[in-house]
Amino acid sequence: MPTDTARAAGTLLFAVAAGAAHLVVGYFYLTSGLVVPVHALLPLWLVWLVLAAWLIRLAVRRSWWTPLVPVAAAALLVLVLVVGDQVLGWQA
Repeated sequence: MPTDTARAAGTLLFAVAAGAAHLVVGYFYLTSGLVVPVHALLPLWLVWLVLAAWLIRLAVRRSWWTPLVPVAAAALLVLVLVVGDQVLGWQA
């Protein structure tokens, strides 16, 4: 197997796994509406969509950085939920 083909297959595998992980994180973005008020929820959904577009762009470029996108999305959601709970008093 040539090196370029192996690299393409590896990046494609990473991109597919990252896409699946991003969809799982997206589920938590959708269900966070139970805790997060609407004025904070809509920008969160927009950020998730922007990150999805970034993931697609990275996948098209065959980048090895695709797994970073769902990790960043999950970290952002956890950060928003923790700050919202601790500082702003959001509760279910």
